Amino acid sequence: MGQIVIGENNITFSMRDKLVRVEPYGKDSIRVRASRNTVLSDETWTVIPPSEVRCDITGDADKAVLTNGSLSVELTKIWCDYQLVFYKNGVEILRTRKEDDGIFRHIEGNNYCVKAVFEANDNEHFYGLGQEQQSCFDRKGCSYDLVHYNTKSSMPFVYSSLGYGFLWNSPGTGRCELTRNHTLWTCDSAYQADYIVIGGDTPADIMQKYCALTGFAPKFPEWAAGFWQSKMRYESQDDLMAVAREYKKRDLPISAIVIDFFHWTEQGNWEFDPTLWHDPKAMCDELKSLNIEPVVSIWPTINPNSKNYAYMDDNNMLVRTENGQYGIFPFNGQQTYIDVTNPATRAFLWEQVRKNYYEYGIKTFWLDQSEPEVHPQQFDNLKFHIGNGAQTALLYPYYYAKTFYDALKAEGEDVALLVRASYPGSQKFGTVVWNGDIPSTFRALRQSVVSGLSMAMCGIPWWNSDIGGFTGGDIESDYFRELIARWFQFGVFCPVMRLHGTRKKPKNHVDRHPEVLEKSGGDNEIWSFGERNYGILKDLLELRERLKPYIIKHMNIASETGTPIMRPMFFDFCEDENCYTLDDQYMFGSDILFAPILEEGQTERRVYLPQGTWVRTTDKQEFDGGQFVSCAAKIDEFIAFVKKGSSAIEYFA
Repeated sequence: MGQIVIGENNITFSMRDKLVRVEPYGKDSIRVRASRNTVLSDETWTVIPPSEVRCDITGDADKAVLTNGSLSVELTKIWCDYQLVFYKNGVEILRTRKEDDGIFRHIEGNNYCVKAVFEANDNEHFYGLGQEQQSCFDRKGCSYDLVHYNTKSSMPFVYSSLGYGFLWNSPGTGRCELTRNHTLWTCDSAYQADYIVIGGDTPADIMQKYCALTGFAPKFPEWAAGFWQSKMRYESQDDLMAVAREYKKRDLPISAIVIDFFHWTEQGNWEFDPTLWHDPKAMCDELKSLNIEPVVSIWPTINPNSKNYAYMDDNNMLVRTENGQYGIFPFNGQQTYIDVTNPATRAFLWEQVRKNYYEYGIKTFWLDQSEPEVHPQQFDNLKFHIGNGAQTALLYPYYYAKTFYDALKAEGEDVALLVRASYPGSQKFGTVVWNGDIPSTFRALRQSVVSGLSMAMCGIPWWNSDIGGFTGGDIESDYFRELIARWFQFGVFCPVMRLHGTRKKPKNHVDRHPEVLEKSGGDNEIWSFGERNYGILKDLLELRERLKPYIIKHMNIASETGTPIMRPMFFDFCEDENCYTLDDQYMFGSDILFAPILEEGQTERRVYLPQGTWVRTTDKQEFDGGQFVSCAAKIDEFIAFVKKGSSAIEYFA
């Protein structure tokens, strides 16, 4: 039953209702495709086709082994089925479950609900899978829906503590279960199962090979390493400029200021409302003279009131539904999303953005709503240019970022795009991913550390969170004032440092523009949270400014090698078993260890120091590594260590 055929550079297994091929796919990497269709698809989605790699193949019609560098896979024919076993340097790392692998349930046409199932290993730990509001950094024992929504960005890639990476190469919605009884990957609708296994000696080695397949981040703009000021929202040009001038008047470091949503005349018009933004060119010119980068929010939503709606609708530039009308996102009326998977849409959108923003001097964009956020989440009812949503929905943020990256690079610009969702490969478009509209709580701060480290293990080196959280922050409360100080400390040691949020309006809040549709929240500048906090936050901004050369150095390393600046402890100390258990401290570059305070009222915590000698940045006390130490940190202190002998200690004057 069934047959194994050894090809020139691959192995194929076929029998009734099964067609499987294994082949080399980059250095120390093997791709597997399996389908009920009689022909395999060569679609690579966001994976970059690698340079040809020659592999060694041995075997016969019953068993064959393909070896690509340190990684090999054994394909064995068994009764009515087959089994795959992966080895790294001769040690087994991954084995398919023979009774489950290759089961396909028909959906429509040539598409099936596909899955790949592997035996569980109790000693294995997994890291990655993107971000969502949860506290499990080690994904072992967890299950996750593969879907995007606000605060959740699914990246179907994991790093295993056994020393391999696994990319589920299917952009449809699905599920991943990394449980004690199996490891399972599913796609709700796909032509074939498709995954890539990557071997390597260290996490850095695997990340480099993963980024070689999905793309490296571009050169990081130097201004972006500084402090970004934002709030929901500055309602007018005058309001925004008053804040920018105040930062400069107080001699506070600031690199960017953000113009949030509903500065436009209508969703889908992509232009400033001239009644409140009366001279965008003059605004941008003054901001540039202050060395402040203007950043503008762009939403991909549109409704029939937009002057662009009829043209885009007639030319199939909108996300359509398989059944029903256009409205898929209720926000001040029924909106739909523009279809950025369509090249014509991308060209038309940039034409509007170019004349209404770029020509004023705005070169950095905040791509909000990039999941896209749809209600209800019935992705199989969405029709994109590239296919049905059940098969392609996870690609929306990828193409949304590509729209702006391609256009800005054609203009000769460096690119940094603030986005709310991502997919493997998004990093090559200069995406600064953040974790969405999270609450202003210590729990959300704790989960943000997990999100940042998880995204780092998915090839996303440019990451940040809303400092202080997005919703529910009361700037007059003791709770929030403690939270904002601790979050600012975390923000200093994030790839991008950005203050944002919608704050509760204090009793003396003045409604400056009662006619606007979407109101501003309370104040959200560093002088808004009390006199004591002002001094604390000012010192942190000045530290971030001093750290910029260090940050740029490590961002350049990320662009060349894929090694993120914010990374888990095991990334640098993969031989230390303790480092695989640490989810609340991390390395910030190669020389700085940061351990944030993450609980209300907390002024002391334990920190693990790996081998070596470590210097506490506050008092320069030295500690031997290989142990846990207890560290105190009052509200105006943070906990960080620098490797002895590193010049990074000079930043902490």
